[in-house]
Order: sequence, then C-alpha cells, then structure tokens
Amino acid sequence: MMKRTFDICMAALGLVLTAPLLAIISVLIKLDSQGPVIFRQVRVGQGFRPFAIQKFRTMTVDAPGTGLPLTVGQDSRITRIGRILRKCKLDELPQLWNVLVGDMSFVGPRPEVPRYVERLRSEFSEVLTVRPGITDLASLRYIDEASILAYSSNPEEEYQLKVLPEKIRLAKFYIRHMSLRLDLAIIMQTLLHLARIPVVVFTLPALKAVVDPPSASPWTSLSSFIMRWRKPIIVVLDVVLIILADYCAFALRYDGSIPEGELHTFEQTVLALVAIRGVAFALFGLNEGLWRYTSIWDLQNIIGGVLISTIVFYGWVHWVMGISSYPRSIFAIDAILLIGFLAGVRLPARVLRDKPIFQKKRKVLVIGAGDSGERVVREMKSRTEFNCQPIGFVDDNVGLLNQRIHGVRVLGTVQDLPKLIEGFKPEMVVIAEPNAAPEFLRDLVIKLEPYNISIKTLPAKEELLADQSAVSQIRNVSIPDLLSRAPISLDNEATRRMVRGKCVLITGAGGSIGSELARQITLFEPKVLLLYERHENSLYNIHKELDDKRLPFSVVPLIGDVTDAQRLCTVLEQYKPQILFHAAAHKHVPLVEMNPLEAVKNNCIGTRVTAEAASLYGVEQFVHISTDKAVNPSSVMGATKRVAELIIQDIARSSRTRFLLVRFGNVLGSSGSVLLRFQEQIRAGGPVTVTHPEIVKERLRCNHP
Repeated sequence: MMKRTFDICMAALGLVLTAPLLAIISVLIKLDSQGPVIFRQVRVGQGFRPFAIQKFRTMTVDAPGTGLPLTVGQDSRITRIGRILRKCKLDELPQLWNVLVGDMSFVGPRPEVPRYVERLRSEFSEVLTVRPGITDLASLRYIDEASILAYSSNPEEEYQLKVLPEKIRLAKFYIRHMSLRLDLAIIMQTLLHLARIPVVVFTLPALKAVVDPPSASPWTSLSSFIMRWRKPIIVVLDVVLIILADYCAFALRYDGSIPEGELHTFEQTVLALVAIRGVAFALFGLNEGLWRYTSIWDLQNIIGGVLISTIVFYGWVHWVMGISSYPRSIFAIDAILLIGFLAGVRLPARVLRDKPIFQKKRKVLVIGAGDSGERVVREMKSRTEFNCQPIGFVDDNVGLLNQRIHGVRVLGTVQDLPKLIEGFKPEMVVIAEPNAAPEFLRDLVIKLEPYNISIKTLPAKEELLADQSAVSQIRNVSIPDLLSRAPISLDNEATRRMVRGKCVLITGAGGSIGSELARQITLFEPKVLLLYERHENSLYNIHKELDDKRLPFSVVPLIGDVTDAQRLCTVLEQYKPQILFHAAAHKHVPLVEMNPLEAVKNNCIGTRVTAEAASLYGVEQFVHISTDKAVNPSSVMGATKRVAELIIQDIARSSRTRFLLVRFGNVLGSSGSVLLRFQEQIRAGGPVTVTHPEIVKERLRCNHP
C-alpha cells in the first residue's frame, strides 16, 4: 500500500513538474520526423496482464517492420532527437502515466514483450507477481544495453541466452528484498548514473557488482581537479569559515544587529584572527587530512587548533592591539561556531562514504557486552567491508539490560537466546568472550542447535592480536573450545632424547594418527624419517607438507602394505630404523563391522608381520598404537586391536626389541572422529547424534594444519 501511494504521488508530481519539458520534447519530435509523438508497445505486466507501455518515439515510423527486433548500437532507424532522448533516458518520461494508472511502478522488473515472456513463462511466474517498473537492478546493470549488444555477432541470441536470464535473476532478487528503502536507493542510483556522477549509494554483494560507477564523466574530471588543488581549496574554505564564524559570533552576541563600533572592531581584528588561526591549523595539519577518513583524531586536532588559536588571539587583541573593549563572550561563541563549521564540512564525506542508502548485511547477535564485544561492534559499524550489522548484545549482567553500546542495545541474557533468535532472526552469533568456558560454549551450542545459524567466536585473549581487527580474527567454534580441560603437552625433553639422531619409521603415516606423529617427530631432530603408507594420495600429502618446511634431515616416502612381508623386510634392511611407530590399522567401527575379514588381515596379520620384521632386523623400540576399544571389546575393530596387542605381547617375550603399547581414546580431528561428525551435523543445522546419553570419553587432540 505504501509503495502504491508513493507511486501515485510521485507520478502525479512528476507529470506536473515535467509538463513544460514534455511539451518541448513533443514539438521537437514532430519537427524532426513524421509520425506520432508517443510510441506504444504491448508489454506483459503483473499477473501476465498485457498493457500498452508509452514512450516518446525515438525511431522512424517504419522501424517495427525493418531491421532487428532489438535496438543495437548506432541503429540507423533512430532519429536525431531520438538519439539524444535515449542517451538521457528522456524517452521513458511518458511512463509516468503508466505508473499513475497502475500499469507500472517506479521501481520493479522491467516489462518484457510477450514473445520473451512466453518462452520463459515459468521463470516469469515469480517476476510478474509485482508491477513492472521504470527502473530496477537490471536497468542499472544494463543501462546502455544497446551498446552491449552491439559487440555480439548475434544480438537476439545474446539477449535471450545471457542478458534476459540475468535480468530475471536480478528481478527475483529484488522481489525477495523489496522495500521502500531499496526503491529509493535504486531511484537515486539511477539518477546518479544518468548524471554520470561516480557515487554508489547502495551495495548488494550477492549481485556481483551490479552498481558500477561510470568510468568517465565530467564529475571525474572535477574530482581530479579538486584532488590536485585540494590543499589550496581547503585553505580558502577554512579562511571563509573563520571569517563567517567570527561574524556570526558578533551577530549572535548582539542579537543580529551589530553596532557600528563593534562592526569596526570586527573589521579591525579579522585579518589577525585569520593569520593566527591559519598558523595554528597548519601546525595541527587540518589542511592535510583526507576528509573521507575523518575520525575522532581529526576532531581532536580541530578542537586543539581552534582553542590554541583562540588563546593566542585573545592575547594579541588585548596586549598587542590594546583593544580592551573586545567582548569576551565572542571568543567563546566564535570558537564553538568554528569547531562546528570545520567538523560540519568534513564529516559528510565520511558519513556518505560509510553509510550507503541501502546495503544488504548479515544480521549479527553479539554475546558479551564487555570490551571485546564493544570492539567487535565498533568495527562492524565503522567498516562496511565486513558486511555485518550488529542487531544487539546478549549478556548475563542484568545491570546492562537495555543499555546501548555504539547505539546497539543489550537485548537480554543467555537464557533469552531462543526468544531473541525467534524475534530478531540473526544470521550469525558471535561469542565476544575470548576466554569463554567450555561449559558455557557447549550450553550455547545446545541452545542454538534448533536454529540454522552460524556460530563464531574470538580467539583466547593471549591469541587476540591487539594490532589487528577483532572482526577479522573471528573464527568458527573449534573442537578444543568445547573441551572441559586444557590439552596436556608432551614432555618435550624426554621425547627429544628418545628421537634425536635416530632413524624413525612410521607405518600408516598418511592416516590421522600417523601423520600427526610425523609432524610431532620432526620437532625432535631425527636423523631420517621414513613414512610408510599404502595409500599414495595420503602419503603424497604428508610428505609434501613436511618437505615444504625445508627440514634439515631426510623425509623418505615409502609406498607399502604392512601385510606385505617382503616389502617391509626390504625397507627395514635398507634403512635400518631404530624406532618404529606402528599406526597402520583399520579403525572406522561401522566399516570394520561390515568388512571383518579385512580388519583381521590388516589389524592382526599386519601387526604380526610388522612386529616380527622389526624383531628380525633389530629395531630398538617398537611403539604399537592401540585403542581403548581393545578393553573388553564389543566391536570387530576393538576385538582385532585386542588380538594385535596379544600378538605384540607374545613376540616381546623372546625378542631383544623393546615393545610398547599405547592406547588412544577418540582422536580429535582424526579421520572418522565423532567430533568431525558433530561439526558437520551442527553446520547442517542438526540434529547432533550421540551413541548413548551416559557415555564418557577421553580424547586425544590431533592438530591438522
């Protein structure tokens, strides 16, 4: 209803205001060529209802029967007046009548001729739910459509296959986001394009830069001139403002009627005032800053420059010029006015740069109204490139309820989250508490699980870089964030003494555990690191990762299977490793349940082959990686790993090799880890599935790069 009211009022006003122009154009068309002034063509409107669109005639009378159905480039059928009208889009003015009678709107999908609509009727079914418009997003993208089509060898095919589908896409986008604010932004952007003013008043990232400022225009030349001579221009403007502020101070002091004597005082002192303020402004650099980046720092300089120059001017008037009758109140009034004038001419450049009329942003709910939350909101509001709109804070401090930080209100506590999500429908939740407890994070994840919403957090305080944007450091909630206790670090010195200068072999080196072992072992300076793996892609990835680090020792990739005794013996005989980490195993419980024979072959037979080979070739230490599922096993995977442990224990009784068994629980970040499954389920909007509500697991953290 509001849109239609706006259309009627503006169309009626437009027809009245442009009536003289319409009359002049009509006369020029008649003088230029034969035929009617108005060109009418059937277009398809709302609900597939045909209507006659009206334009000023810009082509010869016989144009519809000759040439292409589309106007392309410098079409010979266009009249002399028509070419001017098309360039300025003045031929569209009669469509104000279409808007007034209800066939069209100011903003809406451009109406197409019936032949195009019938070809894509299903696509137009959504587009034609609204009135077509004089301008829209597609009009901005294809504002010079005839010139674009002129570069094609087949303009009709180019229009139907490329241009028209893109117009439909933009029309659908407009319908999904239509509002009076967006309409006003499109109208203003259209007018700016026609005036060739390189200003963008709204941004829509999803539209692939629909609104590009014109590349060349008189305004571009003017802008270049201003930038070249900006410093002298600023100095002249500041001088004008200094004189204006001083005069206005006298006028305010004497209620608009300045006595003759005081006017003489103003004329006597104004040059000294300009000189003193000019020197102060130069010292404070007021004529050097770029106005589009005006900030609090610039305001401080303005205040400092005005106050210092006011004090110096006071001394000059009273002690040098000896004018004791100079009213003291004028010093204060003049300073206040000048600060307002100087800030007033600088701030609009910053405001217009940072505040487009329409910008589609992600709605963000910030949890935590402390220093970190304030920093996040400040950056989101001041830097448009983040494309985020903070809609509110959530904080458990009830004393902050309904308070505002940078204009953003504290909406409620964490317990109110479901109600706030339903009411405000944010697209992202940012946890702005760098050292949030894992229990707190898990509670948030549970509360937000029913909603399709992105959850982000800040790094810990010791990781949060003060010299970088807080928003740029926002990341997804990671697995360690949800752990109830801190990870336990290795005894690095003991491990270094064990590994340094030794030849180390890792079986299953391409797997999650094997590759992480390889990364950790490289920190302790082995003599040679042998990566033994049967999957070439996994082996290639870990070898490439380590090779890129330019390590001071050799990292040798070896393709081989732990069940292949001959290949394993060849490797052991050639390299003579002193330490062997046996991480090769089938560990995905559901897959192993469906393929038990393969599990027995790899986990049991493979372990026996490897252990016997290690004992035969004199490996000093053999570390077997097992699992907690080997304890009272209830699955095929657990049973095969338990059998492997028994095999190791049996071989160890008669071998000089030292055998060690290490049982892991769930490895965070490993292939097949339940935590990765949880993350996938959370990203997909849930539900999060668990084995049993009473289950408790210990986990090993696996750091993938």
